[in-house]
Amino acid sequence: MSAVLVKGQNGPLSVNELVISVEVAAPADLSALLVTPAGTVRSDADFVFFNQPAGPGVTLRPGAPGASAVLTVALDAIPADIEQLRAVITLDDANGSFGQLSAPVARVGDAAGNALYEYRIEGLSTESIVIALELYRRQGGWKARAVGQGYAGGFAALVTDHGVRVDDAPPAAPQAAPEQFVPQPAPEQFAPQPEQFAPATGGYPPPLPPLPPTGDYPPPPPPPGQPAAGYAPPQADRDLPNGHSVSLVKGQRINLRKEGGAALSYVKMGLGWDPVKRGGIFGGKAVDVDLDASVVLFAGHGPVDVVYYGSLNSKDGSIRHQGDNLTGEGEGDDEEISVDLARISPSVTTMLFIVTSYKGHTFEQLANAYCRLVDSATNAELARFTLAGGMPFTGMAMGKMFRPAPGADWKFQAIGEGFQAKHPGEAVPQLARFL
Repeated sequence: MSAVLVKGQNGPLSVNELVISVEVAAPADLSALLVTPAGTVRSDADFVFFNQPAGPGVTLRPGAPGASAVLTVALDAIPADIEQLRAVITLDDANGSFGQLSAPVARVGDAAGNALYEYRIEGLSTESIVIALELYRRQGGWKARAVGQGYAGGFAALVTDHGVRVDDAPPAAPQAAPEQFVPQPAPEQFAPQPEQFAPATGGYPPPLPPLPPTGDYPPPPPPPGQPAAGYAPPQADRDLPNGHSVSLVKGQRINLRKEGGAALSYVKMGLGWDPVKRGGIFGGKAVDVDLDASVVLFAGHGPVDVVYYGSLNSKDGSIRHQGDNLTGEGEGDDEEISVDLARISPSVTTMLFIVTSYKGHTFEQLANAYCRLVDSATNAELARFTLAGGMPFTGMAMGKMFRPAPGADWKFQAIGEGFQAKHPGEAVPQLARFL
C-alpha cells in the first residue's frame, strides 16, 4: 500500500528503478526537468517530454490505454551534477485549468508495479500546468517530495524559470538556457561539491577569506568641505529591544541580538502585501497580483543558493520557504521563510530577501507591502519594515541579513529598493548592488 503525501512532505526512496504516473480528469502530458543545484537544466537534453522522450536516467513511455504516459527513472543513471528531477503535468487544452477538474493525482512506484507514494494535488485554480512532485538527492540517497506548484502562466513560464526558452505554442525542442537565468557561481574554491554536504563534515563549503569593505559597512564621511547630499554620520547598530517591535526605516540596520541577551539563532521572515482595490462600477474588486518571496544566499558577491517557490529548501537545510501564496488576500503574512542562523554555511555572508511579481504587476498596484522579523522561539515580532508608497518596479529587495565578518553576529538591514524581474532567476544577476 502506498504512503499518502501532502504538499511539502517527503519520503525516502529505497529502490533504484522507479515509475512516476499521474491521473488527470482531462487529456494531459507528463514531462520531466532534470535540474542542477542552481535550479536550471544544463542543456535541452535535460528536458524530457513527448518530442524528446529520453534523457539521462529518465524515459517517457506510453501509459495504459486511455491513461497518461509514465516516466521510468533509473536513479543510478542520473548524472551526479543533477540534484532534482521534477515531474510536470500540462493540460492539453491551454485554455483549460486544473480548477475546473477534480484534483490530479501523482504516484511513485517501483518497477514491479508496487505503489510507494501517492499525492493528490489539491488547491489548484487557474493553472494549466503544475510541478507535481520531485525526486531529489539527500545525504547520499534519494527522496520523493510532494510539490504541487501551479503555473498560471503556462508552459512558457515554467520552462523559463528552469532556464529553457520555448514559444508559447505546443512545445518544440527547447533552446539553450538564457545566461541571465544562471546565477554566477562564487569563487571556485567555494563551489559546493556533493561530498561537502555529507553530515560528517557539517555540509558546508570552506569559509570565505576576509572580505574587503562593501556596502555592508557605513559609507565613509565626505571629504572636508564637500558634504554629500543627505549624508549623516553613521550610528552604531542597536540591539533588538525586549518586549516590543522596532519599526524600521529604509536603510536602517539592527543587530539580531536581544538587549542584554544572546544572539538569535532561529528566526522567520514574514512578507506581506495587499492588492490595490479597483474603483469604478464594480468597486471593491482587487487586482489579481501574484507575488513571490525568495531569499538569495551570497558568498561574498557570488550567489550560491536560491530558496523560492520552486525550491523550498536551501541545500544545507538551514532555510525553508513555507510555500507560495498566489493572491495576497487574507490577514497575516502572505509568505514566510524560516532561517536557522546557527546552520548557515560559514561561507555565506548575506541573505537577500526579495519579492518578484509573477504576472508583471508593479508595486504601484500594491498596498501595505512589508517585511517583518519574527523570533521563531516565541513567535513574537521583533522588527517591521513597511514600504512607503508604490513604485514602478516588478521586483523589490525588501531587506537582507548579513554578517560583516566571519563568526560575527548577524544583522538585518531594511532596503526597499526596486528592480525589474518577474522571476527569481531574472532577479539574481541584478542583486549585487544591494550587497
